[in-house]
Amino acid sequence: MSTFDDRENAFENKYAHDQEMQFRAEARRNKLLGLWAAELLGKTGADADAYAREVVKADFEEAGHEDVVRKVSADLGDKATDAEIRAKLEQLHKVAKGQLMEE
Repeated sequence: MSTFDDRENAFENKYAHDQEMQFRAEARRNKLLGLWAAELLGKTGADADAYAREVVKADFEEAGHEDVVRKVSADLGDKATDAEIRAKLEQLHKVAKGQLMEE
């Protein structure tokens, strides 16, 4: 195997790893958002965990995070605006990345 092949494999492996980490960070972010929204809705314990899983599943409906924003916005009603939800999503994305780096 040549040096070029080694470099190509290394780049492919790094890309695959980066994609996996991005997916995990987004899923963690969505779970954290779901737990935050559950708290606003007065859910605790198993109910809060179940709601967080619903929010994570909502992200698989289409590309991007707008499906998550729509779900949480509809569920929260007047308890949070779309802008507040998006701001929380950004904040929690940083938290999720930090948590994954610590693992």
